[in-house]
Amino acid sequence: MDGARIALLLTLKVAGWATAINLVLGIGVGYAMAHGRFPGRDLLDATLTLPMVMPPTVLGYYLLVLIGSHGPVGAWLLGHFGIRLIFTWQAAVIAAAVVSFPLVFKAARAAFEQVDPQLEDAARTLGIGGAAVFFRVSLPLAWRGILAGLLLAFARALGEFGATLMVAGSIAGKTQTLSIAVYEAVQAGQDDVANFLVAVTSITCIAVLLSAGRLVPGRVPARA
Repeated sequence: MDGARIALLLTLKVAGWATAINLVLGIGVGYAMAHGRFPGRDLLDATLTLPMVMPPTVLGYYLLVLIGSHGPVGAWLLGHFGIRLIFTWQAAVIAAAVVSFPLVFKAARAAFEQVDPQLEDAARTLGIGGAAVFFRVSLPLAWRGILAGLLLAFARALGEFGATLMVAGSIAGKTQTLSIAVYEAVQAGQDDVANFLVAVTSITCIAVLLSAGRLVPGRVPARA
C-alpha cells in the first residue's frame, strides 16, 4: 500500500496548491465581476465558467498547447528559466486549478453580490479606502460563501483525472494522483488497491461536501 499512500499525499498536495491558487484568483475575479459593469461582461463570465462544463480532456489539450515545451508559456519558461512543466506535479496543480476555478469564482461572485452595498458605501463615507473596505467589510461578510466554494473546489481537485493525465501523465510517485492511481490499479487487476483508494477518495469528498453544505449562506441547520 506504499504506492497508495504516496498517491494520497501527492493528491492532497496538488489539491491544496490548486485551492490556494484559486483562493487568490477566485476572490479577486469574483469581486471584480460582482462590482464591475463593462461591455462583454457576460461573455467573460461564460469564458471563466467554461472549465465547469468543458470535457477535462479538452481542457488538458488546451493546457498542453499552452504550457508544453513548444507552447507560448512553456517555451518561454524553458528558454528563460529552464523550467519544464509538462509531466511534473506542478502541471497537475495547474490542471486541477483550472478545472476547479469556476467553483470558487461563482461562489465568490455570488457571496460578494449578496453583501449590502449600503454597508460598503457607509464605510467609504467614513474615509475608509477601497482596499480597507474590501478587507474590513466585503470579505468578512462574504467569507462563508467563499469558503464553501473553496471546499467544493478542493474536492473537485482531489478527483481531477482527464486534464491531469494530459499534462502530468501517470508517473508513480511523481505525478500519479489518486484518480489516476485508481485507473492504473483497475487496469492492472489490483482490486484491493483500487478499493482502498476509492474508499479514501469517497470518504474525503463526502466530508468536504458536508462541510461545504454547512457553510452555504442562509442555510438553516437541521434540528433533531
